[in-house]
Amino acid sequence: MEPGKLINDISSLPPAAQRHVVEFIAFLKTRYTQPQGEKPSKRSILANEPFIGIWKDREDMNDSATWLRNIRKTEWGETR
Repeated sequence: MEPGKLINDISSLPPAAQRHVVEFIAFLKTRYTQPQGEKPSKRSILANEPFIGIWKDREDMNDSATWLRNIRKTEWGETR
């Protein structure tokens, strides 16, 4: 869209609608710009997180679907 046409379109709106446009532009600026001096956060590698593998030695969880099914039977009663 051409900037001149955009300005004309906004100018043709009623004052209340023009205020909405200004507020929306302000919202978009805060959403899509980063504060100066702040670097984007680095994502950590999930495999390096300390909670990965905390249940690796549990024999009862080798088959997680069966484990979950048994827990549900115990807690909720037989559903089928």
